[in-house]
Amino acid sequence: MASSVVRATVRAVSKRRIQATRAALTLTPSAVQKIKELLKDKPEHVGVKVGVRTRGCNGLSYTLEYTKSKGDSDEEVVQDGVRVFIEKKAQLTLLGTEMDYVEDKLSSEFVFNNPNIKGTCGCGESFNI
Repeated sequence: MASSVVRATVRAVSKRRIQATRAALTLTPSAVQKIKELLKDKPEHVGVKVGVRTRGCNGLSYTLEYTKSKGDSDEEVVQDGVRVFIEKKAQLTLLGTEMDYVEDKLSSEFVFNNPNIKGTCGCGESFNI
C-alpha cells in the first residue's frame, strides 16, 4: 500500500505587500464595561450574540441577545474578558465593525460603527450593505 505525502512549497514574497486582516468585531472600553455589567446578574449566560435580521425601512437591523453557549457556526470574539458571538448570517456584514456603548441625556445604546454600510434609514435603526 502506498502512503500519500502532502507537500508544501514556501516562497519568499518581497514585492507584494501583505495586508493586515481586519478583526471581525472590536469593542470599545465602554462596550466591554457595559457587557460585563449586563452579564454580572446572569451567571448562566457566557456572553452576548450579535446578529442581523431583515427589517426596518432600509433592509437590515442588528440584534443583540444573551447566550448560554456558542453556536456551531458562530464566530467568537474575546476582548478584555468579554465574549461576543457573531451569528453566521452577520459575519460578513460586521467585518471590521467597532461596537461602542453610548450614553447621553436622552438615551443609552450600543452603536455599531460599520465601514461596510452603504446607507441607513433616517432613524438609524436599519441599514443596507
